[in-house]
This record gives sequence, C-alpha cells and structure tokens, in this order.
Amino acid sequence: MTDPGTVTLADIEAAREVLRGVAITTPMEESRWLSALAGGPVSLKCENLQRTGSFKARGAYVRISRLTPEERAHGVVAASAGNHAQGVALAAQLLGIKSTVFMPEGAPIPKERATRAYGADVVFHGTYLEHCLDAARTFAAETGAVLIHPFDHVDIVAGQGTVGLEILEQSPDVKTILVPTGGGGLLAGVAIAVKAKRPDVKVIGVQAEGAAAYPGSLAKGAPTPLEHMKTMADGIAVGLPGAITFAAVRDHVDEIITVSEDSLARALLALLERAKMVVEPAGAAAVAALLDRPTEFTTPTVALLSGGNIDPLLLGKVIRHGMAAAGRYLNLQVCIPDTPGGLAQLLGEVSAVGANVLEVVHERISPSLHLDEVEVSLQLETRGEQHAAQVMGRLRERGYRVYE
Repeated sequence: MTDPGTVTLADIEAAREVLRGVAITTPMEESRWLSALAGGPVSLKCENLQRTGSFKARGAYVRISRLTPEERAHGVVAASAGNHAQGVALAAQLLGIKSTVFMPEGAPIPKERATRAYGADVVFHGTYLEHCLDAARTFAAETGAVLIHPFDHVDIVAGQGTVGLEILEQSPDVKTILVPTGGGGLLAGVAIAVKAKRPDVKVIGVQAEGAAAYPGSLAKGAPTPLEHMKTMADGIAVGLPGAITFAAVRDHVDEIITVSEDSLARALLALLERAKMVVEPAGAAAVAALLDRPTEFTTPTVALLSGGNIDPLLLGKVIRHGMAAAGRYLNLQVCIPDTPGGLAQLLGEVSAVGANVLEVVHERISPSLHLDEVEVSLQLETRGEQHAAQVMGRLRERGYRVYE
C-alpha cells in the first residue's frame, strides 16, 4: 500500500489479482420494473450471490492472505453480525488458519450456523457490533490473534473495491451507483475505484435511517458515534464510521441518503416478487432508495445488492411488514346492524370489490356503539393502496361507518 491509511486504484487492482479463483464475478441483472419506475436503465449488481452470500468475502480474503507466517500461527479474530463473520471464516479455512468470531446476541441463526460451518469458533457477546469489537480486541491482546476489522483497514477496503471495478466493466455507461452503507468499507472501496476511472459517475451511500452514522459524522467533520440504533438491517447497523472509511467517503462519495424501515421492507418484498432475489434488509437498501425517489437519480443506475443472508423467520416478518407498508393489508373497524345476515352482507360487499378476508372479530361492548350495532374488526388482503382505498370507498358508499 502506498500509505497506511490510503487506498488507491492500484491497490484495488492488486486485490483483484489476489481474489482470482476465490471470489466470483457476480452477475449484473437488468431490472425492467425498476427501469420503468426510474425512466431509464436500472441494473442490479448481485453481491447477494457472492460466496458466503455477501461482498464481505472479498475484503476478508485479501486481508488474511497478506498476514505473515507468524501472524497466521496465532489465528484471526473478528467481530460481526454475520456477513463479515462468514467472510473471515471462509478466508481462514481456505488459508488454513484458525478463526474466532464474536457476534452480537440475537445475530441471525443462518449466519451463525454458516460461520460455524466454515470452521470458525463463534462467541456471542453484547448487543451491538461495537460491543463485539471490544471483546475481539481483548481476545486479540490475550491470545495474539490478529483482529480482522469488518471495514476499517486498507486491505478490507481494497478487497471491497473490486466490486466497483466489476460494475464499470459490466455497466460501462453507468451514471449513478447506489451502495448500501454501514461502516463504509464497501462504499469507500467502490467510490475509490469508480472515481479513479470515471469521476463523472455519482456514487451514493444508502443507510438505514435508524442506524445512519455518516450524515452526522460528515457534518461534524469526524467519525461521531450514534447514541442508539434500531433497524432490521443488521448488516449495516454500525454506530461509528472508521477513520479510514470516513476519510474515503468524505473525499470520494457524492452523497449519503437514508431509507426507512418501511422502505427496506417494501424493497425486500419487491425484490422477491419482481426480481426473484432473496436479499437481506441491508442488501435491499439501494433498491429502497430507488423506490423512495424513483426519478431522482441519473440513469443508467446500478443498485448494489450487498447481501442475501436472512433468517427465514425474519424474512416472513419482513414480507408481512412489506405487504402492510405497500397497502396490501388493510385493518378496518366497521359498524354493522346487530341483525341476522348483517355480517354476511358486509362480507358480501368486501367480496364484491375483490378483497380477501384474513380475520374477522366481533365487538359487542363499546361506548361508541348504539344498542342495535356490532363493531366488526376486519383484516383484509388487498392488491395495494389504490385497491384498499376502493374497498374503503365502497363500504362507505353502502352506508357503513368505517375506521382504520
């Protein structure tokens, strides 16, 4: 490396040679449905199909491959919610090195199991990644194991930057690249690679608004910790940027934007339905930004899908949340006459407008009800917000008192 804290295009190109035969060149898929929304070509860079299910294997392998024989003898240690853990475990396995990984309590089960399957020892510690990093540093000091930081190391950034080289080769006309962002290793590497070759291309980082450390840090001019975080996107839930990644993002990235939990859920659901892609919430952040602001980005645009490791239980919850956020579930309270056939007539109206009844609950005791009324709680499945509004309108036209 030319400088202990600086990554160059030459470093990223060298990392690519290290990764030949280890990391795969992931597909670039044209997305017709996103292109229609954006009014121009949009493609998906599918790092969810990388070995271990995310881009993290790139940086981890480059970092570990460059350890000295003495360092390798002491093993490596990492802190990760799962994707970096798998990258480190695979790299260590391929290189014949012992690995230990500290994961936060509640880390997704598939990520933990996959990490163990690659031969790593897994230790659960604390609630957030920062807690795991503290434990990993202590372990390194006590055992001599080399700490493989999840993002703040030049070899890690150089390895992740190889994604940027692939994007330019697979989409030579690209004008905008959207990158899911946590600690900033992927964003920094992609931005350095892209700006060195194509300074005209906009590189934009996308963070979950419940774990967005970069906007505040950039405003203050230095890495600044978040006081608290809350997001389903565990892969980008990082409360403090690194020194190396912060400097690279500050110098090479055009903009940082944030997306809500609802937007992440909608994006994950859309990727399942439209692209047939299994993507974790963090990996869907770039698509969430496109869904939120479909005409804001200059096309051709590339949305990077950074990872696909998601717990099936969380996937089910996110699908339901995404459907609700997209207006595909409708919860109503409807007052109906307390007479024979009253409920049947209500359900007939719902059926006539094409909604599917998921649940029905009667409420007979309420101060808001007249003596001859019953309140019915309905959970309906609809085709979206416009259809939900149509259902509400029909019921009100028929004289029902309806509340959401």
